[in-house]
Amino acid sequence: MRIVCLSKHLTEMMFALGKGPDLVACDLSSTYPDSAKLLPTVGYHRALSPESIIAMEPDLVIHSNDIGPANVLPQITKVGLKIKAFGPANTIENAEKLLKELGAYFHAEKKADSIVSKMDADIALATAKLKKLNITDTPTVMIIHFGRANNIYFVMSGRGRVGDQLIKMAGGKVAHYDAKGAHQISAEAVAEANPDIIIATDFGYDKMGSMENFISNVPGVSLTNAGKNKRIVRFEEHDLVYFGPRTGENAIKLMNLLHPTAHVTP
Repeated sequence: MRIVCLSKHLTEMMFALGKGPDLVACDLSSTYPDSAKLLPTVGYHRALSPESIIAMEPDLVIHSNDIGPANVLPQITKVGLKIKAFGPANTIENAEKLLKELGAYFHAEKKADSIVSKMDADIALATAKLKKLNITDTPTVMIIHFGRANNIYFVMSGRGRVGDQLIKMAGGKVAHYDAKGAHQISAEAVAEANPDIIIATDFGYDKMGSMENFISNVPGVSLTNAGKNKRIVRFEEHDLVYFGPRTGENAIKLMNLLHPTAHVTP
């Protein structure tokens, strides 16, 4: 089967289920696992190219109802492509439900059950490790992300989404940032939020080339405790925007970064 996947969390889950070889293309934001980066891309998931999708001659196109522009689905439907929508992975419960739904649809039920069981065990381990830390001073944490679709830095935390939940799972407190949506960050608002630690997503961090450049050139960062104390940690974007098979592992990884002296081990 030739499958085009238009949602990054679906891409990771398909690979986890052993269906990676069936994928012939994905959207630009599908960056896990590394094998996904070798696939042709058909545009950013909210700025897709219908022509590129059609050119892949897929047997099936899968997405999670968050794609764009508006003409994409009508155009690829018109030429007769088979399309299947799956749900989001914005909660642990939704992610596990989705894994089982994918497993049933692609005849990988046992694999899906195994992934969900490991996911539960890893999350339980992360919870247990956090309790053992006995944190006396919870750091305030902010996520700053570089949006490749609009070429701006914006604050990705403070809206109760996956990144915020992961910060809490890792023993952090979400910094207050008075803004809505993916707008260009305000130096004044970042300084006022004054996080102790800033999580910089991978593409934006690497774009600056170093921690020093990130602190100096991203608006407001140099005015924060995080900037002054050089507490900028790099984290993969895909691990902050959806829950999935590695959620427990990611919580422990972030725990290590937020509390480096605690020596939390996987």
